[in-house]
Amino acid sequence: MTVEVTETMDQDKLLGQFRERYQALVNQNKELSQQIKNNEAQALKLLGAIETLEYLNPPEEAEEEEESAE
Repeated sequence: MTVEVTETMDQDKLLGQFRERYQALVNQNKELSQQIKNNEAQALKLLGAIETLEYLNPPEEAEEEEESAE
């Protein structure tokens, strides 16, 4: 069983819509890429802060493990 599909939209109009959708996707990818870079930078700062705080004030469990190992 075959299905015949006929174009009901002008090809120029269809091409224009495809170009608009393509450009919208490209722009969205750029925005998302920038957001990822911003998130990575923020995550690295937070990781540095976490490591600093853990170094200055080690968790109780780590101290107990060190004492039991001695």
